[in-house]
Parts: sequence; C-alpha cells; structure tokens
Amino acid sequence: MKLVPATLRITGRRAIAIAAAAVAGLAISTAAYAATSSGTASTSAAFIPRCTASDLGVWLAVGQGNGAAGTIYYPLELTNLSHHTCYLFGYPGVSALDRNGHQLGSPARWGSLRGAHIVNVAPGATAHTLLAYHDAVVTTEPGCHPVNSAANLRIFPPGQRSATFAAFSFQACSHAGPIWMNIVEPIIPGVGTING
Repeated sequence: MKLVPATLRITGRRAIAIAAAAVAGLAISTAAYAATSSGTASTSAAFIPRCTASDLGVWLAVGQGNGAAGTIYYPLELTNLSHHTCYLFGYPGVSALDRNGHQLGSPARWGSLRGAHIVNVAPGATAHTLLAYHDAVVTTEPGCHPVNSAANLRIFPPGQRSATFAAFSFQACSHAGPIWMNIVEPIIPGVGTING
C-alpha cells in the first residue's frame, strides 16, 4: 500500500470546501478588478449578460402619461421576467406597428448618451425611460398623412436585434420622415411615474 503524506490527503468534503474557496477567491478578485475598471457596457457584459427581448416584459404606463403643448410623455417600462440579472445601457429602439404588423412612420429618435450608465435589472425589477409622443405633429405635419391607427409598439432592447412588443393604440404617421416619437432619456433604474 502506498502511503500518502498527510499534507496531500484530502477528503471529499474538504475537496469541495477548497474548490468553493478557490471560486470565491476568484469572484472577489474579479469583482475588485471590475470595481476599478471604467464601468463600460463591455466590462459589465463579462459578468452580467445584456437583457434580451426574451428576458423582458415591456409596457407603456399609459395612466402615467403627462404633457402639454402637443406632446405627451409616457414612462416606457422594461421589467425583467427572467430568472437572472441582466443589464441595459442606453436607449431602446421603438417603432409603431399597425394591426397587420407593418411599421408606421419613422422609429423614435434618441437623445444624447451623455449621462447614460449601466442599469443592472434583477429578476422581477423594472427600469424605464420616457417616450415622448408628439400628437401635434401627427395631426398637423403634412408628411404624416394619411394618419393611421397603431396597435403596438415594437421595442428592441439596447444592443439587440430581436424585439418585444407592447400594446398601445394611438394615431401615427403613415410615412417615414416626420419625427413624432422621441426617447427622451437613456434607461434608468426603477418604475417610471408621472413625477419621473
């Protein structure tokens, strides 16, 4: 029988504990590195995946709409329906669809990325942005006509090519050109309300 020095003998439970400690040490050193990094979307992506269309339930808080002078602002809510944390950074792509799924007019225009930051969205949590709907443009801009009825919004999470949908019935420009929707700000944490 071959003798194993005491320093090399490891029981099954101890091997598991050592492996767990090694993984924890790696996680701590990785987190320390991440804390000193620039905080870019690519750094976050190494640890938490981007939110995809299949991760999210997207809805327009119509009851929280607020505005005047031909523009109504609606919180556009993005709720994580998955079982893992994912992140959002920047602006979603938003366009209106008719009842047959055809796009109406131009997609929503974005603002500046200045002030944008990574938003980690835990399972069940919500992040939001503001959608500005310019009803005055729809009713007065000659390039909009004929005005059509939209049935849904098609929403592409930032950095994604697959979309999800939110039911919303409103009047929309039929032709591309006039800008009658804007995403006012980059995505921020929390549920959007009339007050922000």
